[in-house]
Amino acid sequence: MSDQKYKKKLIEVAIPLEAINEAAMKEKSNPFLKGHPRSLHQWWARRPLPTARAILFAQLVDDPSAHPQKFPSEEAQKQERRRLFSIIEDIVLWENSTKADVIEKARSEIRQSYNGKTPSIYDPFAGGGAIPFEAQRLGGKSYASDLNPVAVIINKSMIDFPVRFSDVKPAHLRSVGIHKELEI
Repeated sequence: MSDQKYKKKLIEVAIPLEAINEAAMKEKSNPFLKGHPRSLHQWWARRPLPTARAILFAQLVDDPSAHPQKFPSEEAQKQERRRLFSIIEDIVLWENSTKADVIEKARSEIRQSYNGKTPSIYDPFAGGGAIPFEAQRLGGKSYASDLNPVAVIINKSMIDFPVRFSDVKPAHLRSVGIHKELEI
């Protein structure tokens, strides 16, 4: 048995469901969101990205009640929960999903709950990849698997390849139309 005391996570106490549901419905009702992974392939049981992002955050961040020395009163805990809820309400908005300052605020809260580190996330039945994709956005190392080969290809395309090849120059710059900008 571990010497560490169990720390309750935010999701075990409360989450701002209205804000999460509203963002998920907005995403689901707009099939033309620019840059959305859904444009890669329409997965039949795809999880809404705002929901995956919010739930992961709430699973990874300590609830204020886990830190009675920092938040000794019920009122102090409620106030801290409201602050954490405001982070969730910001990260579920699609227009904020690529804003570095918004995402960094969420990543910082996660790191605080893990002594300066970010945990790895493994989704053994990843399907369309919403959970590992959002775990990666929140700074974690993502691992995904699935029995369906289409799901595996989708996950490789969304999660593995961008990380693996983000710093690699194109093999032939003329083929991507940027040879003039690079003075080749």
